[in-house]
Amino acid sequence: MECEWKPDDQGLQQILQLLKESQSPDTSTQRSVQQRLEQLNHYPDFNNYLIFVLTKLKSEDEPTRSLSGLILKNNVKAHYQNFPNGVSDFIKSECLQNIGDSSPLIRATVGILITTIASKGELQNWPELLPKLCLLLDSEDYNTCEGAFGALQKICEDSAEVLDSDMLDRPLNVMIPKFLQFFKHSSPKIRSHAIACVNQFIISRTQALMLHIDGFIENLFALATDEEPEVRKNVCRALVMLLEVRMDRLLPHMHNIIEYMLQRTQDQDENVALEACEFWLTLAEQPVCKDVLCNHLSKLTPVLVNGMKYSEIDIILLKGDVEEDDEAIPDNEQDIRPRFHRSRTVAQQYEGDRDGIEEDDDEDDDLEDDDTISDWNLRKCSAAALDVLANVFRDDLLLPILPLLKELLFHPEWVIKESGILVLGAIAEGCMQGMIAYLPELIPHLVQCLSDKKALVRSITCWTLSRYAHWVVSQPPDTYLKPLMTELLKRILDSNKRVQEAACSAFATLEEEACTELVPYLAYILDTLVFAFSKYQHKNLLILYDAIGTLADSVGHHLNKPVHTELHQSQPDQYEAPDKDFMIVALDLLSGLAEGLGDNIEQLVARSNILTLMYQCMQDKMPEVRQSSFALLGDLTKACFMHVKPCIADFMPILGTNLNPELISVCNNATWAIGEISIQMGAEMQPYVAMVLHQLVEIINRPNTPKTLLENTGTTRCTSLRNIRDNEEKDSAFRGICTMISVNPGGVVQDFIFFCDAVASWVNPKDDLRDMFGKILHGFKNQVGEENWGRFSDQFPLPLKERLAAFYGV
Repeated sequence: MECEWKPDDQGLQQILQLLKESQSPDTSTQRSVQQRLEQLNHYPDFNNYLIFVLTKLKSEDEPTRSLSGLILKNNVKAHYQNFPNGVSDFIKSECLQNIGDSSPLIRATVGILITTIASKGELQNWPELLPKLCLLLDSEDYNTCEGAFGALQKICEDSAEVLDSDMLDRPLNVMIPKFLQFFKHSSPKIRSHAIACVNQFIISRTQALMLHIDGFIENLFALATDEEPEVRKNVCRALVMLLEVRMDRLLPHMHNIIEYMLQRTQDQDENVALEACEFWLTLAEQPVCKDVLCNHLSKLTPVLVNGMKYSEIDIILLKGDVEEDDEAIPDNEQDIRPRFHRSRTVAQQYEGDRDGIEEDDDEDDDLEDDDTISDWNLRKCSAAALDVLANVFRDDLLLPILPLLKELLFHPEWVIKESGILVLGAIAEGCMQGMIAYLPELIPHLVQCLSDKKALVRSITCWTLSRYAHWVVSQPPDTYLKPLMTELLKRILDSNKRVQEAACSAFATLEEEACTELVPYLAYILDTLVFAFSKYQHKNLLILYDAIGTLADSVGHHLNKPVHTELHQSQPDQYEAPDKDFMIVALDLLSGLAEGLGDNIEQLVARSNILTLMYQCMQDKMPEVRQSSFALLGDLTKACFMHVKPCIADFMPILGTNLNPELISVCNNATWAIGEISIQMGAEMQPYVAMVLHQLVEIINRPNTPKTLLENTGTTRCTSLRNIRDNEEKDSAFRGICTMISVNPGGVVQDFIFFCDAVASWVNPKDDLRDMFGKILHGFKNQVGEENWGRFSDQFPLPLKERLAAFYGV
């Protein structure tokens, strides 16, 4: 069967040229490379060339060969089912022959390729793969053994479930005992692979592993002090998972395991320390925690507290925040993720975006190490562990903690003082009763720390104070609440972005606790918040909205009186040209209030000329002003439609002319507003449908034009930052469109294929929206008749056809 495929020289040169160009930093070069790659995918043996460059063309440099393999990996991901047999057989045999390449980069690339093929459901159709890889583990040649293990580790990570099912005749019965033999191998890299492979099967309580559980645990103990950090890290990871799954097996050894984990939490290697620190977080959730840990508490507490200091690396990475004034530096677009802070669970308070780290599954394995800087680190893990332990041990934790706190909180070195303030915040929930005695002297000290010259001290102090807000509010307001409020509002206007963010979040918590206690300070609070709007960069504006929304929820109808005058002061006199930034701020502040107050904003709208001002702003020359005014229109439509309704005839033509996708944010907000209006208007929308439907159908298809690999990140659904409700937005827009189509089905006929394509772009719409789609599709089909529908749907690309049939039965 092996007929050697040979490349054509000219073809090979062309592909090498392409690979060289694709390493160019120039985006237009990359775009043309991307198009040529798309075209080449139509030639079946293109993929033979790619594997040839990866495995056979030793004359080329490694990065180029590796890149060839990664492009092939993407082709396998996208088109594997269309590869001719000859091609996939050639690729498979080349992979297995070259898994032991002398270059670590090439071995890793071949491993990724094997895994990707395997994950395409090919483990069944490639029966020789696992036996062959297991056989190669016994090779005398280190590269071969290491390469095979690397591939096996990736397969275990990607296909753990398939491996543990009846589909493949239970290969794990052979593989797991095999892996266990390698725990004692002389190479640290191999030992590390072996544990990592077995670790994939702990949480699922895989039977093949449970049979060998005692041998596995013995082997782990034997590697406990391995000189290789990666091995120690995997040992810690295994013990943390076993804690959840086989506590019965660990209990007899618990004293020693705790002693061991205490050492590892102080490991020189931060990745090992972090993995070990997870142990305390997990142990705290186990019923036995109190019993097994009470005698170790005096040793564990200082270790966790010590882990809560910023490391030198952290400080370097946070340079902007240590360097103080960064408020004028524009935000980095990547930093602006929707934030829903004020969470209730412990780990979330410390982890920021821990769950959001693996956001994009498709760019997963391009040879990145998984230790790139993430938001989850030893400091956050130690703090989270202290927090949950405080909840287990309550005031018993204060015995070991208080002497440490005394030393830290008044320390001259800012890094140490900062960690003390974090400790104080971390124990707030669990040790509140015992702390009450100390708060009268601690709270004023913390309020003083709010003006510390180090930004990181100011920001952590905001958070810690918010954890004690409940107590502060329970005291006479002049004692603690008033000074705290005054200082926090200053911090909202801090010159450092991280402090602004922390202060807004803390202020929102304080608002929730204080509710009407805040009424006397409303004018002052609103002044500060309005001023902050003109000062903030994008990311913190989102948090500021949240503070305003919370304010609205907390003090409710009290807002109506002061706000009225506030905003009128902020609407400059009609005769002088208003300052655009301020108009945007005012519009956005109103949007925030409309969202927070809901229908409570009704009186404000009734008693002011907001609608007239909004109508003027909707026609402003500056796109940002129009963008904010459409957002406000949408928010007011949701909050108090009775006031908006009389103006619809004036508003709709303006909305129609702003459906221009060149100004993506303006267009987005206009679309969203139309959606909200259609939902409210129902059948009364009929007269306006013609003004907007055609543009909407065109726009809705823009995000779904064929996305090229390199471009799909930034440009596709570049939803406006003002509206972080991406899926909500899309949901509203589609509901609006469906409402309009059901009112006027004739209007959409010539664009119906685009509507179908847009519907197919939804992975899981809410049930009622899915029903709307179904009704419209079936209604259209019945209206045109079976035969016309057949002719019409024959123009659809195959994936669209399949998807509509699968999801909507048309």
